[in-house]
Amino acid sequence: MSIDLAGKTALVTGASAGIGREIARVLAREVGALVLVARRRERLDELARELTAPPGGSASTPARPGLRVVIRDVDLADRPAIGAMLDALAREGERIDVLINNAGLGDNAFFHESEWPKLERMLEVNVVAATYLLHRLVPGMVARGSGAILNVGSSAGMIARPEMVAYSATKAFLNLLSEGMRAELAGTGVSVTSLCPGPVPTEFQGVAGTRSKHPMPEIFHVDAVQCAEEAVAALKAGRARIIPGLPMRAAMVALEAVPKAAVRPVLARMAAKIQQRG
Repeated sequence: MSIDLAGKTALVTGASAGIGREIARVLAREVGALVLVARRRERLDELARELTAPPGGSASTPARPGLRVVIRDVDLADRPAIGAMLDALAREGERIDVLINNAGLGDNAFFHESEWPKLERMLEVNVVAATYLLHRLVPGMVARGSGAILNVGSSAGMIARPEMVAYSATKAFLNLLSEGMRAELAGTGVSVTSLCPGPVPTEFQGVAGTRSKHPMPEIFHVDAVQCAEEAVAALKAGRARIIPGLPMRAAMVALEAVPKAAVRPVLARMAAKIQQRG
């Protein structure tokens, strides 16, 4: 199914930086309204000013003086706060037509060495908040017979990569939830697309903690702008899944065909090398 974004209201979580910010910039070219959600109010205000600036601004971000931007500074690890935000939006007459479930946290460490508070917060944002937003917003889309969802999973959710297995598990949840919801919503007019990026250099890595001791080769890296462009194009086309960047897409599709029994010893050797490097 093809999705027409013209005049629609899109809610973007994690819109203050990285992939979320770039997706908001791409959506701003077509949608009628954006609801930008993140913790950092000053970042959201800055983005709102940019997106609604008079003509003559950056060519990469078309000015949309008529674009309506709603700011909500909410900590997505606080589920009651998310509920209050959605209740307020409903009272104000905001109808969410497009949900970009982008906010996420990571953790680069062996699971047994990870700190529980950091893991718990990651689970709250990556799993609980994302699922709660879907549970609250999808019924309205189904009732109206139209809607579009972009769940930002990860290629990390397609393989339990050492040093980030808990993060991989949260993204595997979202990847699988997207596939199941897409099947359940077939014929309702609501489309579900899963975005599964590989390495995208953003502030995410810094927040996750120590950078990986076993980084992916540069050929698999995609910048946030390209990731956002490919993600929104896939959303509009009603595609089930998008893995940005041809090298990463080819590698992950090939990896999916490899039996898990053959992958396990490779992952074990990778973990051993990471431990040796300290």
